[in-house]
Amino acid sequence: MFTGLIEELGEITAVTPTDDGLRLTVRGPLVVSDATHGASIAVSGVCLTVIDKTADTFTADVMGQSIVMSTLDDVAVGRKVNLERAAALGSRLGGHIVQGHVDGTATVLETRQSGDWRVIRFAIDREHAPLLVDKGSITVDGTSLTISAISEVDAPQQWFEVSLIPETLVVTTLGARVAGDRVNIETDIVARHVERMLAFHTKEGLA
Repeated sequence: MFTGLIEELGEITAVTPTDDGLRLTVRGPLVVSDATHGASIAVSGVCLTVIDKTADTFTADVMGQSIVMSTLDDVAVGRKVNLERAAALGSRLGGHIVQGHVDGTATVLETRQSGDWRVIRFAIDREHAPLLVDKGSITVDGTSLTISAISEVDAPQQWFEVSLIPETLVVTTLGARVAGDRVNIETDIVARHVERMLAFHTKEGLA
């Protein structure tokens, strides 16, 4: 489990195709400082397992499903990524509960500067739109954010906006996002559970 508070900006240093996935090496001195074999590290929101490490890098395998569901489908050497170690038991939950299991991707529609703040609007699939609420939590490239605006239910293009403070723009990859960029998203786990329960109730005629 993660909290969505990015600890470090890392960099992809090697990408090796495997039979049904990829093997990535990522530079991140802070997150590997206490990492052990089998430790979990979120890479731009995707939970990966450490299989090897050096003093400043770690290597992890990415399965096919994770590639299809995320922006790792076109990952390349040199790409900057957001890194977070798994939350420690008893630590403060500064963001929200993040599993590191992305639901899919969203696309930047526009960015707007408002003083020191920046507003980013993302297009989202209609499939995921019901899981988002105004002032609710969303994870974008592993970063815990609050939704500041959202499209109407009947809007032909579903979207959501987040408002980013200067600190977030500096310490995460979101500061470099421009229109057309894709990002990983993970919706709130509580919303996903509610959607699943409602689906069963509706199917069984209980709603």
